[in-house]
Amino acid sequence: MVSETKTPVVLCWHMHQPSYQDMRTGQFLFPWVYLHTIKDYSDMAAHLEKEPQARAVVNFAPILLEQIETYLVQIERWRHGAGEIGDPLLAALVAQEMPDTGTPAFLGLMEKALRANPERIIRRYPAYARLAELAEVYRQKPELQRYISSRFLSDLLVWYHLGWMGETIRHENHCIQALQEKGQHFTPDDRKALLDVIFDVLSGIGPRYRHLARNGQVELSVSPYSHAMLPLLLDLGSAREAMPDIPLPVCRQYPGGEDRAGWQLQQAKSVFQRFFGIEPTGCWASEGGLSQSTLAILGEHGFRWTASGDSVIHNSLNLAREGNANLPDSGVHQPYSFGESDITVFFRDDGLSDLIGFTYADWHAVDAVGDLVHHMENIATQAQGKAHPVISVIMDGENAWEYYPENGFHFLDELYRVLAHHPRLKLTTYSDLVAEPVAEQINLPHLVAGSWIYGTFSTWIGDPDKNRAWDLLCEAKTHYDRVMDNGSLSSEQKESARHQLAICEGSDWFWWFGDYNPAQIVSDFEHLYRRHLVNLYELIGYPAPPSVFQQLSQGSGEPARGGTMRPGHEADQPA
Repeated sequence: MVSETKTPVVLCWHMHQPSYQDMRTGQFLFPWVYLHTIKDYSDMAAHLEKEPQARAVVNFAPILLEQIETYLVQIERWRHGAGEIGDPLLAALVAQEMPDTGTPAFLGLMEKALRANPERIIRRYPAYARLAELAEVYRQKPELQRYISSRFLSDLLVWYHLGWMGETIRHENHCIQALQEKGQHFTPDDRKALLDVIFDVLSGIGPRYRHLARNGQVELSVSPYSHAMLPLLLDLGSAREAMPDIPLPVCRQYPGGEDRAGWQLQQAKSVFQRFFGIEPTGCWASEGGLSQSTLAILGEHGFRWTASGDSVIHNSLNLAREGNANLPDSGVHQPYSFGESDITVFFRDDGLSDLIGFTYADWHAVDAVGDLVHHMENIATQAQGKAHPVISVIMDGENAWEYYPENGFHFLDELYRVLAHHPRLKLTTYSDLVAEPVAEQINLPHLVAGSWIYGTFSTWIGDPDKNRAWDLLCEAKTHYDRVMDNGSLSSEQKESARHQLAICEGSDWFWWFGDYNPAQIVSDFEHLYRRHLVNLYELIGYPAPPSVFQQLSQGSGEPARGGTMRPGHEADQPA
């Protein structure tokens, strides 16, 4: 064990989006991949590029990387007249003609171009705010629609993309600055220039993160291919380790789950290596979802570290105390191993991570960073004379910044600056902590299965709507297995079916089902999930059952941050 005077701090940013693409048509049904790329994934790289002494772990879901690549291919083909852009918003941005006013196509594009944070994005720009006000008139007084020019929609589309543009791009890109200054009456050439900027940002994501990794500033890690919840694929009953009375789906067990979990990890490593040219050392299992069997399969695939939330370690410590009443509470700020597994497990400090996610957006950046670092200093001080702590901040790399002024620019800038030069705290990565440990690794007999959210799987299973979604997936998997075994499909058809099944296995669909989520987003995701299932049935040549065409869930809630983020502890949910 290496002697180290500074307390290690790991900032782990997780980048992921589910598959929004209809694989049958090639169309993207929602634009969140390219919008978060130009706004968040680009900005997160830029902050690290600006502060060479800063370090972080950046985790990518492979299905996100593939979708970024698909956008690039589609745009390039469109440029050469060899294909269409498969995203309706992006295609409309550079369309020669807009839909006629008063048509459903016009109204649909208008509504999509207003799906942005009203305070932090729309009202930040007077020209965008005026267009939003005109859209409200359009909605409320349909008799006036015929008098609204198509220029309204083309300007709205430009401002939508300008509003979603990353702050670092806004500071540095002359085209973006010129368009903002122009403000209105955007020409086809203006819109084409904006698409060129979007293409350049998308194409730069892979090279920029590869460069940061080569420089040692970033450790790149990976999640299961489609962000599947591995413990539930392996055993739906693992949900009862943390919640013994949680209702389970009728199917009780996902057919062939162990093989599918192995495929998810193998495919993840293949995509990751193709994009970044290296083998990942660590795996942020989707949503920090872990179980003892998940640790085993991660180890079999060569991963050396993983991570979860602090409720998981507290549950595991409580279980261990049942056999050893004198076992001390070693807490969240230590690396652990469990049973016979030699994979190192780190745990998220939920309190610190949730301050970034739910509290600091309304603070002055200097005050917010000062408060966060003060908490870290207290953790380091309280550990003096004890085991060396490891402080882990783990959270999405995209969703929080929408609620910060200027996409979190000032907060992140200050955070990296302060931590990179702190006398008592040291930014590092998990792979370095595994290679050269500075803290004693504690072994416990068993990891109690759970995720970083509440230490349970209740966000993905147990609710009637979520369980029904699992039953639909289990039924589809049963038919899939029969067709894959009967020799009726070619090898190419089988490969397409494997990938389509993986999309259906993604965790995001189950996340959104339930009445406590917003109605619009629940509708979006349940429709997309059922479309993915229909596509799977079409690929295996089996008729989709009527149940797949019936609405799964209907939300009516108003959760904090629109439901895209959750606090680590259920009791800490903002009102």
